[in-house]
Amino acid sequence: MPVRLAQRVQQLPPYLFARISQLIAEKRAQGVDVISLGIGDPDLPTPPHILDSLKQAADDPANHRYPESDGLPEFRRAIAQWYSDRHGVELDPDTEVLPLIGSKEGIGHFALCLIDPGDVALVTDPGYPVYEIGTMFAGGETVRLPLREEDGWLPRLDEVPADVARRAQVLWLNYPNNPTGAIADVAFFEQAIAWAKEHDVVIAHDLAYADVAFDGYVPPSILEVEGARDVAIEFNSLSKSFNMTGWRVGMAVGNATLVNALMRVKTNLDSGIPQAIQQMAMTALADPRDAVESHNAIYQRRRDRTVEVLRALGLRVHPPKASLYVWARLPEGERSSADYAARLIDATGVVVTPGASYGDAGEGYIRISLTTPDDRLDEALDRLGRFARGEQVL
Repeated sequence: MPVRLAQRVQQLPPYLFARISQLIAEKRAQGVDVISLGIGDPDLPTPPHILDSLKQAADDPANHRYPESDGLPEFRRAIAQWYSDRHGVELDPDTEVLPLIGSKEGIGHFALCLIDPGDVALVTDPGYPVYEIGTMFAGGETVRLPLREEDGWLPRLDEVPADVARRAQVLWLNYPNNPTGAIADVAFFEQAIAWAKEHDVVIAHDLAYADVAFDGYVPPSILEVEGARDVAIEFNSLSKSFNMTGWRVGMAVGNATLVNALMRVKTNLDSGIPQAIQQMAMTALADPRDAVESHNAIYQRRRDRTVEVLRALGLRVHPPKASLYVWARLPEGERSSADYAARLIDATGVVVTPGASYGDAGEGYIRISLTTPDDRLDEALDRLGRFARGEQVL
């Protein structure tokens, strides 16, 4: 008998990076030396002192049992202290902090807290696909807010139609931004909070790239805005800041009602972060930022070299002040980011991400990740440079 899958699964598009991984596998099967600049997974290892704390915690039998979904009290206190030190934001660790099994997990589940069938989520376009997918799983409708280069990739909230604003339950924001690398200042967050209060809309801010920043720039938290906790929840992560993507540690902080709702969803769906990993995360949060600054120096050097080569290719690029990505506009005459990316891999074996993968407003751009080891990135950029000069590469 044939299996009948739920409509939500039948309608589910393939996850963006699964398709990229498949493309890489196909090319390697053909004998091509593929270099992927497509996925934002840090190549740098987790710092040794953080790993040492995990190894020590793993030997403690107390950490071999089920954790609690709301996390160790001392881990919640460490998160609150980190926000106080980093952003000047004072959080109640018992009501305004919730550890997550990576911020992606919390982002995906958060729609279940707010969205009923027929409700609307406002999602910026281009944007991280999980905001829209979580909405779909909850039975809601996504309305995309196009981002434009001339606006610094910030949404025009005053252009949201009144009938859409009335139905909207949540506005997703993400700065520093994936995929564009754009940044937002406190003044923009103030405007967004005022708009959300006027229209009774929750703001969910994704701050995954809070500590991946360059040129002295310090990304703000939306919670730095007075009154933000009336309407806002923020998702953060240790993945990119401390090269801990594989350990799956994140957090949701902010409005106590929203944090509690997410905690109630999670208690019914997961058993929390393994306690040894929570101990490891506490060590990371106590770091005096030496590791973060060291990593950022590497990413900044890679950024500068990548921007130089992309400009030689004829792409228009603004060096990002934060994030792990370089977002580049296609050369004059090019229309399809997918076609351009396909041509690059065929001619050079270098994988980039088509901008249209992040939404219609991403068409005409490509995204390049800075998370490839230096020698492989240099080789990829050398190939792209030769391609730009019309030379045979493969």
